[in-house]
Amino acid sequence: MSNNYFGSTFFGVARRNDFVSAVHSLLNSLRPEWQRGVFAGDNLITFGKNLSFRFDQPFMKALEEHASDGVEKSIIWRTAILVWAARNGLRREGDFVECGCYRGTSSRIICDAVEFNRTDRTFYLYDIFDYPDGSTHTKMPGMGPQLYDEVCRKFETIPRSRVIKGKVPEILTSDSPDRIAFLHIDMNNVAAEIGALDLLFERVTPGGMIVLDDYGYLPYRAQRDAERQWFAERGYDVMELPTGQGLVIK
Repeated sequence: MSNNYFGSTFFGVARRNDFVSAVHSLLNSLRPEWQRGVFAGDNLITFGKNLSFRFDQPFMKALEEHASDGVEKSIIWRTAILVWAARNGLRREGDFVECGCYRGTSSRIICDAVEFNRTDRTFYLYDIFDYPDGSTHTKMPGMGPQLYDEVCRKFETIPRSRVIKGKVPEILTSDSPDRIAFLHIDMNNVAAEIGALDLLFERVTPGGMIVLDDYGYLPYRAQRDAERQWFAERGYDVMELPTGQGLVIK
C-alpha cells in the first residue's frame, strides 16, 4: 500500500485542474525523503506523516466497501477520526448517536470497523433525509423521499441500529437513548446542533466522545462560535482538528 493518499475533492476550488497541478508542483519541490506520507484532499494538504489509518485493516476494508464516491473517499481522515472516537466510546457505557447521518456512510463504516454487531449497544441515526420547502439546513445531493429507505437498507445487517426520520432536536424528545458513549453531530445548522447538545449532552457518559463535524470550516463559522460558547459555559474547550472537526471528551 502506498504511503500517500490523494483525494479527489477540495471544497471551494474554482479551477480544479489548476489547483491540482499546483498541489503536485508544491509536493515535487520537496526533498525526496519528504515526498512520502502525503495527504491531499478534503481541504487538507500535508506531507511527511505516518497516515496510520491507511494501515488500519478493519477501517480500510470498511471504507473500501461503503465509500462510494469521491467525496466519501476524500474525507477519509475525518472518517478515521470518527472510528477512533467510536473505538474509545466502546470503553464507556452508552449507545451511539449520529445527528445528521445523511447517507449513513460514515456510521456504516464505523459499524464494520468496530464490529458493532458484537456489542450490546444501539446505534441511533437521525436525519430529515428529505428537503422540505423553507428548510434552513444545507441541501445535500441525493436528499429526497427515497433517501430514508436507502439508508435503512444500508443498515439491514446491523440489527441494533435505528434509522430515525425527523427534525433535530424535536425528534430527540420522543426517541433517543438515556446514555450515550459516542455522539457525532453533523447538521450544518446552528439551531439544530445547539438543540441537540441541549438535549443530549447530559446523557453522554463521563469519558464519552463528542465529534462536531465542520467545526473548523470557515463557511460554518457561526456554528463554531455558537458551539464554542456553549461548551465554554460548561467548562469545556473544543479541540479544533486539522480535519475541520471539533472534538470534546466529556
